[in-house]
Amino acid sequence: MTLPAEMTVIEMTKPGGPEVLVPGRRPLPMPKHDEILIKVTVAGVNKPDSLQRAGAYPPPPGASDLLGLEVAGTVAAMGAGVTDWKIGDEVCALTPGGGYAEYCVTPSVQALPVPAGFSMVEAGALPETFFTVWHNVFERGDLKAGETFLVHGGSSGIGTTAIQLARAFGARVLATAGSADKCLACEKLGAERAIDYKAEDFEKIAKDMTGGKGVDLILDMVGGDYTPRNLRTLAPDGRLVLIATLGGRLVDKFDLTQVMAKRLIVTGSTLRPQSIAAKARIARGLRDQVWPMLALRRIAPVIDSTFKLTEAAAAHARLDSSVHIGKIVLTA
Repeated sequence: MTLPAEMTVIEMTKPGGPEVLVPGRRPLPMPKHDEILIKVTVAGVNKPDSLQRAGAYPPPPGASDLLGLEVAGTVAAMGAGVTDWKIGDEVCALTPGGGYAEYCVTPSVQALPVPAGFSMVEAGALPETFFTVWHNVFERGDLKAGETFLVHGGSSGIGTTAIQLARAFGARVLATAGSADKCLACEKLGAERAIDYKAEDFEKIAKDMTGGKGVDLILDMVGGDYTPRNLRTLAPDGRLVLIATLGGRLVDKFDLTQVMAKRLIVTGSTLRPQSIAAKARIARGLRDQVWPMLALRRIAPVIDSTFKLTEAAAAHARLDSSVHIGKIVLTA
């Protein structure tokens, strides 16, 4: 495969709104040991990209300053030590950054094969949300069949993935969302009850739906004043997993006696700073447990909209508007 010397990328002129994202040209990156170079067909657009664009989520040391944490495409080059891929393989991958470009480098262990029968658009919408949900709901949250699971932000990329995976593994699912249309979308994906958080009390409804017991696991991206409400909503031995703080980092009236009295677990994580070894472990779990379900179409990403790579600013405007349901992606 003949590689160009330069590629088109999307750069940030400065921290700010979507308008700071503009096309540019950069030298082609080359893979180091245990890395692959992917010719990008699709790049996913995610909330961490928006936060980085705004100056609130800087890339970790050594990562590309370009946005983009997931891609789908073909392997174009390999560094020394790569044995699990070959040139021309179709892959989707979690990246340390740099996905908003024609080519992107990532550790080879963070790539997965494009599921059988999936389009590149669908494949490009998989890594970031599926890695996040698998780690936080199933590894960290230890969701089991028969348990009741509540996901906040059910119509987001994370939420639509969490609903489907939890249902596929035998859990009972509740979700919150911000409109009747979004609630309907959650229920079509498998939520037994979607709660319009603007008009309904999720704590009361979750208790009613569980006969007063409460839910076993909550996946929360809100934080802030949701935290004491989440604690009250959990059943004994319940788990609260935090993955973002869109509603605020600080919490008032955090009643620690609830944690002790009900033996609760409060935990959380962010994906990007985790080690390559940790991401490789998550990838193995997905390949073994989830990729067969994707091939059978038992689950699939919800695609809200697609934009050309050079239209990244418009894609971010839609992401920031919160009108989307599911994933937004950029295409080559």
